[in-house]
Amino acid sequence: MRWMWVPMAALSAYLVVSAVMEGTYWLAIVYGALGLALSWWLSPFQGRRTARSHADVLATPEAARPVTIYWRPGCTYCLRLRSALGRAGRRAAWVNIWQDADAAAFVRSVNDGNETVPTVVIDGVSHTNPDPPLVRKALAGRRS
Repeated sequence: MRWMWVPMAALSAYLVVSAVMEGTYWLAIVYGALGLALSWWLSPFQGRRTARSHADVLATPEAARPVTIYWRPGCTYCLRLRSALGRAGRRAAWVNIWQDADAAAFVRSVNDGNETVPTVVIDGVSHTNPDPPLVRKALAGRRS
């Protein structure tokens, strides 16, 4: 699943070229836009601006640790949380479990062996797929 964005991009490119060769340019634009959007959504590279590693989070003193959100690309629940948090989400430490094996192991350790995301750690307590208002409230008093 980590590399599903590659075949998605290839399929989109094929559809765009086919539509252009048939002369349906509007369809090529639609295929291109949808293909780029889906490829980005499945890509492990999205969210790099806020990404940290699990080791960085653990190296921070416990009293100063930010709200940590473990996520993965293509997860609709992670997208829902990120959207609901808006700008407040920038105060959290976002850790991509597909780019950090230690983070994936941590998520499995708190979710009965499953890589269930988003897993959010607030003041040392793990919350699996929490309601956005809970996370927003935890972020309210924190600085970025």
